[in-house]
Amino acid sequence: MTTAFDPYDLSGTPLTNRTVMAPMTRSRAFGPGLTATDLMAEYYAQRAGAGLIVTEGTQPSVVGQGYPDTPGIHSAEQIAAWRKVTDAVHAEGGRIFLQIMHAGRIGHPSLTGLTPVAPSAVRPAGQVYTHEGPLDFVTPRELTADEVTQTVADFAAAARNAIEAGFDGVELHGANGYLIHQFLAPGSNRRTDAWGGSPEARIRFAVETTKAVAEAIGAEKVGLRISPGNPYNDMDEGDPADYEATYAALVDELAPLGLAYLHQLEVAGARDLVGRLRKAWPGTFVLNPFTGDDPTGPDALALIEDGTADLVAFGALFLANPDLPARLATGGPFNTPDRASFFGGDQQGYTDYPVAG
Repeated sequence: MTTAFDPYDLSGTPLTNRTVMAPMTRSRAFGPGLTATDLMAEYYAQRAGAGLIVTEGTQPSVVGQGYPDTPGIHSAEQIAAWRKVTDAVHAEGGRIFLQIMHAGRIGHPSLTGLTPVAPSAVRPAGQVYTHEGPLDFVTPRELTADEVTQTVADFAAAARNAIEAGFDGVELHGANGYLIHQFLAPGSNRRTDAWGGSPEARIRFAVETTKAVAEAIGAEKVGLRISPGNPYNDMDEGDPADYEATYAALVDELAPLGLAYLHQLEVAGARDLVGRLRKAWPGTFVLNPFTGDDPTGPDALALIEDGTADLVAFGALFLANPDLPARLATGGPFNTPDRASFFGGDQQGYTDYPVAG
């Protein structure tokens, strides 16, 4: 029987086990120019026992930033700073992909001095946290056709920068209401040109971006994260029949590329869709299962054993347990995540969680 503790060949990248540290924003890029710090290197190296680490969302351009103190991958100093992180992880025998995240309309001018951009000028409901405290989202500026093309190029450049920084690959963030997801959803994409309207048009930005990144660094080093039906960040994808057709079309377009993996963040009631996308996807399928308000726990290991997924992503439990794979192998015990220290701050709630004795 296949278990989570068996090694895995991820399109030529050898993994020591089948657990994934999910991407988690921590807002601690306090280095100059929003660069990774020595503390970040320590944090990721502590968790190198994961089969694969996927970093926090990292902006490919200045306008792509959505939250305070998130790192970038679009400058020489950012590349050099990330190299310290990848070297630290590799020294511990780990594998690490950089998640490239353009936040799109989720952001605020106070963060970047720029108006956020999006497929369409549709302001999301809600607020974003800034250094000035929570502020209402603003109406984003609709990307022109030339700017859409430039944004695709920004993703490809960011991917090349990630490889230069020593990452084993990249994950494109197409979930949780950020730019790629905004193009996929009719509630945020009201364009009438080649990137909007039908499902085939709404998937175009995701497809073009993925292809451009695959051409830049090799498809075997590229993963894509999706979250069909996820309402986070005021997303509206219509009813399940609507968005299932969109994601089926997306998978059909991307399946021949030979990507490293497809990573689905499951929402409530979507297990049937998980099964359909898993069946349609010819390569590695990563699942971040829906667990409600509780962290993904040891029960999720059964998803590998029964074939629901090839790899399983753990979020908050990995945050709180640097040695999570070892703890999963013995059934615990597990440290409890401290939500008060999730975003920003110092080493408290970041690098001070104890390993098992």
